[in-house]
Amino acid sequence: MSSKMLAEIREQPQALERTLKSELPRAKRLRAKFEKNRPRLIVLAARGTSDNAAQFARYLLEIATGIPVSLAAPSIYTLYDSAIDLREALVVAISQSGESTDTNAVLERAKAQGAATIGITNEPKSTLARLAEHTFLVRARKERSVAATKTYTGQLLACYLLAYALGTKKLDLDQLERIPEMAEAALTMEEEVRQRCQRYRFMDHAVVVGRGLNYSNAFEFALKLMETCYVVAERFSAADFMHGPIAMVGNAFPAFLFAPSGLTWPSIRDMRDKLKSLDAETLVITDQSNKAAAGKEALVLPFAVEELYSPIPYVIPAQMFAACLASEKGLNPDQPRTLQKVTLTL
Repeated sequence: MSSKMLAEIREQPQALERTLKSELPRAKRLRAKFEKNRPRLIVLAARGTSDNAAQFARYLLEIATGIPVSLAAPSIYTLYDSAIDLREALVVAISQSGESTDTNAVLERAKAQGAATIGITNEPKSTLARLAEHTFLVRARKERSVAATKTYTGQLLACYLLAYALGTKKLDLDQLERIPEMAEAALTMEEEVRQRCQRYRFMDHAVVVGRGLNYSNAFEFALKLMETCYVVAERFSAADFMHGPIAMVGNAFPAFLFAPSGLTWPSIRDMRDKLKSLDAETLVITDQSNKAAAGKEALVLPFAVEELYSPIPYVIPAQMFAACLASEKGLNPDQPRTLQKVTLTL
């Protein structure tokens, strides 16, 4: 069964291409601005899938710029009314709709204090776009499925552009421009992913493990399994998982791992080997640069990619897995029970 979710997953190469083409000039203009006034602290505010994008931004921005990054707890502002001093910070709000009430409250408070503010959203006429001093627009067009897919990858791309705007020398623009092409190649795995899903038809619990730049993808994959397949999916860093939660793993326990080559691979490799020794049902997402991760338990992207640029292409087979598994279970991923597209919280 086809779905809007799957259709929007397939739209990602074009959405990423549009975002890159339209927003890179904005990043270049901001780069000149931040050369004169570099923030001492970055605060990120988001909820839901956007919060997973913020988790990615935290790793990327600290790695690429050396500026400390904090994830805002909106309740501090909306419930406790605490006076957080944000005067020398850059406050970045991330929201697909741009109408997340508590996220916007953080941005509004920061703006009132004179902090620099940036919004990342898919809606140019949203409250967020109006409030923020500068806005990176995710050019994904309207997202009809409740489960966010193309807006998530667009937000990740906007975070790369933000890192560039903040003056990093660790990003290669040529590699960024390859991301839409890699997304297109990742989509060729759809039939393989669909076949894999058949084995998981009766899955009702799982763990998803990532580390570093792909830690956010562990959260996002787990969220998609929860909201579209009603699977109780826990998400962990490979390091945290060893500090207790691994005790719940036994024979045939489903475990999903993001396994790029690079600095995080040794700990992910050890985790994979430990899970194998426990006879867990393990599925690894990797790419052609990591030969050691390939095997019958692996979904291997049909190209090589550096870890720094892996999160967007790596999440695409995970998104397809959730959409296909929902159909395999006889569920409609476009109409998750009790959910709606825009959630308003304080």
